[in-house]
Amino acid sequence: MKRFRSRPMVVLAGLVVAGIVMLSWTQTWFTVHLDAAAAVSSTVVADGSAAVPQFTAFAIASLALFLAMTIAGRVVRVVLAVIQVLLGVGIVVSGISALADPVGAAKGAIGDVAGVSDLSAVRRVVTSVDVSAWPVVGIAGGVLAVLLGVVVLVVQGSWPGPSRKYAASPEATAPKVPVQRDAIVDWDDLSAGVDPTDAAVTDRSAPRTVSGSAPTDAVGSETRRSTDGAPDHEEHREHH
Repeated sequence: MKRFRSRPMVVLAGLVVAGIVMLSWTQTWFTVHLDAAAAVSSTVVADGSAAVPQFTAFAIASLALFLAMTIAGRVVRVVLAVIQVLLGVGIVVSGISALADPVGAAKGAIGDVAGVSDLSAVRRVVTSVDVSAWPVVGIAGGVLAVLLGVVVLVVQGSWPGPSRKYAASPEATAPKVPVQRDAIVDWDDLSAGVDPTDAAVTDRSAPRTVSGSAPTDAVGSETRRSTDGAPDHEEHREHH
């Protein structure tokens, strides 16, 4: 039971059930026998595509739904589970309706052979109908689809959430703080042989080197004397 509660097993079961419904849709549902005097052929074979054309839409929607559950969060999984229940109900109702009235379900195929389109006229040319087991298979697939939707509602709370592998890191989204510059800073850069308009010149906390020499705080060729705690522009005024 614990193994069946896992998301991969539930998703796999959903894909299998959708496959069963789709397989039923491709098989022969009814073999209709017609009055030989009223039609060019004595029999008409109606498969699921003729009897229940909506089956394929239900099956494809169920396939897409269970694939979406592999990456969905908790709230979305609940919504998908409810939709799955509704899809299963649609499959069951469609299958039972076709099984209850095979002539009405196969009306299009019969009309093509008998040359009539009115349902009452179609019924008059039908002598008997043979029903295969595939309508029952399709209906059973719809019941399983409903049960799987209920299972998802019950067990999805224990499933892990969507992966955050590709979420943006805080470093990537942190805004960059612009460097404050003034005329004194630009003058010092020019004196040291650095272009102050260069966008790469943004960090003045580290000492600069000029032409491969040792780090200096120079104005022109004269070494500046640092005053403890004095800002750069105060030292510049001392030199002038």
